[in-house]
Amino acid sequence: MPPPPDTADSEALREFRRRADLLIAEMSKVVVGQQALVQSVVRTVFCGGHGLITGVPGLAKTLLIRSLAQALSVSFSRLQFTPDLMPSDITGTDILEEDASTGKRELVFLPGPIFANLILADEINRTPPKTQAAMLQVMQEHQVTIGTSTYALPEPFHVFATQNPLEMEGTYVLPEAQADRFMFGIPCDYPVNEDEARMVRMTTAGTLPTAGPVLSAEEIIEGQRIVQAMPVSDEVINFAVRLASLSRPKNPKAPAYVKEMVAWGAGPRASQYLVLGAKAEAALAGRVCADYDGVRSVAREVLGHRILPNFKARAQKIGPFDLVERLLKDVSN
Repeated sequence: MPPPPDTADSEALREFRRRADLLIAEMSKVVVGQQALVQSVVRTVFCGGHGLITGVPGLAKTLLIRSLAQALSVSFSRLQFTPDLMPSDITGTDILEEDASTGKRELVFLPGPIFANLILADEINRTPPKTQAAMLQVMQEHQVTIGTSTYALPEPFHVFATQNPLEMEGTYVLPEAQADRFMFGIPCDYPVNEDEARMVRMTTAGTLPTAGPVLSAEEIIEGQRIVQAMPVSDEVINFAVRLASLSRPKNPKAPAYVKEMVAWGAGPRASQYLVLGAKAEAALAGRVCADYDGVRSVAREVLGHRILPNFKARAQKIGPFDLVERLLKDVSN
């Protein structure tokens, strides 16, 4: 593999921003408003990570990822998670196949829908833990093991999962270990009235726009390498580590409200993702290095699904995002 491009080269950074802006513009043809959501999804792709999108029905979560798939020249699979979905329905399985010429039978691997560059895992909390666990190795190691054989997944590889926070009947709460595999937990909120009016006008006119391919798999991988090569100071890294570590109630330096209201804090993977997210924010904005503002801008999406409030916090209707906001106010640069 060639060395990563020098991000100090302004030409390389300008080309990266041009491609990112092109991708955002193409997706925005389909997804009305929700610019912060579109930006988060694009950032996730250039970080090389996975995203967990949480929002009530009808907020274009599925449409968002479909438009991303249309704007990228990569393979795409949609998995509708249901209570009867089995792990082999995702990963694939060995089948017994007979050779017509020799009559001999042998096991042949039949790849599942997970063998694609971009995966939409729709309503991931509606499938049992056994099937959810089948995604663990896939998301972390980008490979599938069936029996004694291991099969590599195509690169780039991204999983975007959606979940509905309202209906809990017939759902299986995503285990902390599974949620931690998602780089960003992306909240999806209601659009503002102006955007909703544009959405209604567009969807009731009889002709729906579609996004066209603007980036190839090679360009995505090159963009990921540019993000990883972005410079970051020791001070910014220490700030990210301090922010994550102070969310842990067993940390002697943690604030009193963390010790009182948090059952489990963010692990070291959060520190890594805070810095990588800050690098992506800098690259997308055309800045020459990651900074404190970049860490703060991604903190909600990195820490929100990694901080587990206890019963006392839930009884007072204090959620993880509330705790993240308090931490951001209390932790200085």
